[in-house]
Amino acid sequence: MKVVVVVQARMGSTRLPGKVMRLIKGVPMIELLLGRLAKAKEVDQIVVATSIDERNLPLIRHVRSLGYACEQGSENDVLDRYVQTARAHHADIVVRITGDCPVIDPDLVDDVIRRFKAANVDYFSNISPPSYPDGLDIEAFTFKILEKASIETADPFDREHVTPYLRKPGVCTTQSIAHTEDLSKLRWTVDELFDFQVIERVFDYFYPKTDFTWRDILELQRRHPEIFSINQHLVRNEGSTMGSGQKLWKRAKQVIPGGNMLLSKRAEMFLPDQWPAYFSKAKGCKVWDLDGNEYIDMSIMGIGTNILGYGHPEVDAAVQKTVIAGNMSTFNCPEEVYLAEKLVELHPWADMVRLARSGGEANALAIRIARAASGKDKVAICGYHGWHDWYLSANLGSEVGLDGHLLPGLQPNGVPRNLKGTVFPFNYNNYAELEALVNTHDIGVIKMEVVRNMGPEDNFLHKVRKLATERGIVLIFDECTSGFRETFGGLHKKYGVEPDMAMFGKALGNGYGITATIGKREVMEAAQTTFISSTFWTERIGPTAALKTLEIMGQIKSWETITQTGLNIRKAWQDLAEKHELSISHWGLAALTGFTIDSKNSLAYKTLITQEMLAKGYLAGNSVYVCIEHTPEVIKGFFDALDPIFTLIKQCEEGRDVMGLLKGPVCHGGFKRLN
Repeated sequence: MKVVVVVQARMGSTRLPGKVMRLIKGVPMIELLLGRLAKAKEVDQIVVATSIDERNLPLIRHVRSLGYACEQGSENDVLDRYVQTARAHHADIVVRITGDCPVIDPDLVDDVIRRFKAANVDYFSNISPPSYPDGLDIEAFTFKILEKASIETADPFDREHVTPYLRKPGVCTTQSIAHTEDLSKLRWTVDELFDFQVIERVFDYFYPKTDFTWRDILELQRRHPEIFSINQHLVRNEGSTMGSGQKLWKRAKQVIPGGNMLLSKRAEMFLPDQWPAYFSKAKGCKVWDLDGNEYIDMSIMGIGTNILGYGHPEVDAAVQKTVIAGNMSTFNCPEEVYLAEKLVELHPWADMVRLARSGGEANALAIRIARAASGKDKVAICGYHGWHDWYLSANLGSEVGLDGHLLPGLQPNGVPRNLKGTVFPFNYNNYAELEALVNTHDIGVIKMEVVRNMGPEDNFLHKVRKLATERGIVLIFDECTSGFRETFGGLHKKYGVEPDMAMFGKALGNGYGITATIGKREVMEAAQTTFISSTFWTERIGPTAALKTLEIMGQIKSWETITQTGLNIRKAWQDLAEKHELSISHWGLAALTGFTIDSKNSLAYKTLITQEMLAKGYLAGNSVYVCIEHTPEVIKGFFDALDPIFTLIKQCEEGRDVMGLLKGPVCHGGFKRLN
């Protein structure tokens, strides 16, 4: 009976790439593992089974240089990889070891093999249930039963993790060994960077000895628990239940503050611990995660960037043509002129345009120009206008200045204190409050969203315009979010109020980075009296995408389509609420529509919706940023899936514990909504 240990290892680990070749005391981790395994007396051969991914070539070369066989197989179908490896080496008994267990103990391996032979069963392990420290997992089984499993199961989970099918009742005969003391919470494996650091410390302690026993490590942990403390928050076998996106999100948090570049896309804003987090491709209103799972996006559609849907063929074709022709050069791209002319054509009150690539940039340069034009520093604001110092300075000396506009209690850390008293928030539709600010402070600029929390009342926008004109104040409308949602251009066109400046972003390039600040000549010319300049504001892709996006929008009148779709969604939400006797409040422009369940558990209910809809193939919460790909058929399927979740919510309102339905924490609250 030939006993072959198959060590599965690869370089493409999602949570800690290349971990098996990371150096410990100058030696690759896989070499230390193999060296320890080689001392097992019951083992006839050790083989490393890796995948066909080219990233594994350094691993393959090193393993073979040590004199061990190394076979390649499927990246994701590890069960098949095991079968092919075991068959190639004529194994009768297969022992499964994973490459992330560098302190595997050869005596423990021998003990499992001997007990397996004596028990005369198909499968034997020390993990069912786990009682040894994580990192000492050993499974032994016959090649015949492994082959049988490969034929019988098509479940991706079974095929990725090799042995779950064998442990299912009735599949084969099994036995296991348990330690007299439950040590399963101890963590000696390497899944994440914290794990690796613990293992480094263990080898450092015993160096130059590398054949220390698992009991030596246990004694070390009991005498020096501080060596092992940094990874004790991690959960045993967590990776087996996590998708690739969840694993990558955990990895991202180690190297990116907050995990990513945009608060609104953090996993915690949707479904903490369960959100797929990353996409492999997107098309229309569909998104595919890193594991190839397909979802219909009934959520925020790239934070409102894709009115024409993801990957619109004509926009992408225009961009691809630009890529082929060249995106950057010493010369300027002509498209920036064409785009500026188009935006002025859509807004006859404006004369000039400056382009940027993000909403924060557009807001910052608009404030700089407006201050230069007015000759005054102080700004009155209403709404959300980005992350720059000028805006966050509203919270200097007060934590509540931006509570109604951004995030409650936001600390302005890092913002120079001498900006205090330069930015003054006011509430939408409160003209008296704005007028008092203007009378009290030497306000030079008013910057506001056209609509905030509700539509304008009592000619609010017209009054603001009149006040700005009479006092020589530059009036800016921030349309980075609202632009092109209800009109072909700025939302201000709907209300018949013309600002001195306006900014557009998000939807302007249908997913490509482009923003624009437009304004009257006498204001915009002030840009020449200060310094506003950036290399990548001159790249060609953004203006190209914007021109094609505007062309298609004009042809199909996309703003009419998405507004009507949004109204239909809002009505369907209301109908569903009434059916289940729930009270909900609606908010948002029709094309950026959302609702809140009127309950103290509203955030938990939003989390529940996201959790349950994700399982049904939808990215969903309590808002939909509408695109033209949200067809009636898509909307119908969405509400058919949502209906039974409202049933659950109704049950919770009648006494059922919503927390008992959630598989993880409640999502975080976000920005104040644009209504």
